[in-house]
Amino acid sequence: MEHFTPYSSLAGGIVIGLSATLLLLSGRIAGISGIFGGLLPAKSGDILWRALFVAGLVVGAALFPVLGGNLSFLNINPYGFQETSHLILLIVAGLLVGMGTTIGSGCTSGHGICGIGRLSVRSITATIAFMVVAVITVFVVRTATGG
Repeated sequence: MEHFTPYSSLAGGIVIGLSATLLLLSGRIAGISGIFGGLLPAKSGDILWRALFVAGLVVGAALFPVLGGNLSFLNINPYGFQETSHLILLIVAGLLVGMGTTIGSGCTSGHGICGIGRLSVRSITATIAFMVVAVITVFVVRTATGG
């Protein structure tokens, strides 16, 4: 509870909800994997909004520490990534996430934010599966590493 930030969390949730709603009103789902995946290969006339969405994620994350956001809880340098000796593990994890979003027809943002908001049974089921696997993964990793 040392990083409990109810007001900024509420503000962030409102902004995410509003942006997901605005995108949904234009007939699109704010699922990051689908938006990013749609860039490769991109359909004509569908590139600009996807590129701007992804650029907004990158720019927003980069501006966070510049505008005074505190990243100390991440235990990394706010202007760069901490070196890791587990590069292979990171690559495998990234590939597994990509496979999972393909198999699951979306990611946590698409299913968890937009799908649940639309009362999609598939998205509710997928989000429950994500949470169960996350809990199991944390348990296994903490048990295996003793952390």
